[in-house]
Amino acid sequence: MATYVFVTGANGVAAADPELTLRGHRTVGVSLPGHGPEEQFHRAYQAPQDLAELATRPSPMAGVTLDDYVEATVDAVRRVSGHGPVILVGGSLGGATITKAADVVPDLIDLLVYDTAFCCTRLRSPNDYLSTPEGKESLAANVVAGIVADPAVIGALRVNWRTNDGEFLRAVKAAFMAEASEGELLAMLNTLLPDESLQVGSADARGHKEAWGRVPRVYIRHTRDRMIPLALQDRMIKDADATTPDNTFKVFSVEASHAPTAETYRQITEILHKLAR
Repeated sequence: MATYVFVTGANGVAAADPELTLRGHRTVGVSLPGHGPEEQFHRAYQAPQDLAELATRPSPMAGVTLDDYVEATVDAVRRVSGHGPVILVGGSLGGATITKAADVVPDLIDLLVYDTAFCCTRLRSPNDYLSTPEGKESLAANVVAGIVADPAVIGALRVNWRTNDGEFLRAVKAAFMAEASEGELLAMLNTLLPDESLQVGSADARGHKEAWGRVPRVYIRHTRDRMIPLALQDRMIKDADATTPDNTFKVFSVEASHAPTAETYRQITEILHKLAR
């Protein structure tokens, strides 16, 4: 029986896939440093919000690096690897983490799955890939209007996902979840943590051929993604395959935005389920 180990993207919390569990698989979400809701949720973030405190309150993400994320992920992989095959799944920014985890413990990972996630090979970091011509259509900049603190003051990027600013919510919907209803969008935003590391997006996340490059890998393309545009997903797949031509991506596609609705995510669950078989 395989164990699916899930690594969240930016601002996410540790989560697994209950449907995969119902189908007989083991699933676990990695608790990344600083990503505990108990660390990031506080009265200033509740309604009515204390925006003055949000602008200055120190962040638990200050100083957290990609190496910290990798350490937590490798620990989870080591703990579950004795129970059978390990399928390591990274979404979005979580792709950087699973790549570097595979550099550390390639022999403990049976399959890497990038779910519309960053896979850095020829370019150094996720930010470098976003700066390419293929990344120019990204709507990641739509999030900037939600920043409520000076990153230099709090040591992190802090976004107020719980604002009721209509313009910001429309911009975030276009970037993350264009096909969602208002309720689905708000439900998703209310699961996000306000703070994310300043360092992970610019960290060296390149996989090494002799380690990461030996692990079989899958890419799940989201064809309607406006955060990591499809052209950028395809470039990262192409770059990775050129780096390890004897071990290339197996590619699947779903018609989904960056953050899929529950209905769309069922397609991703089906893909993951079949991979274990």
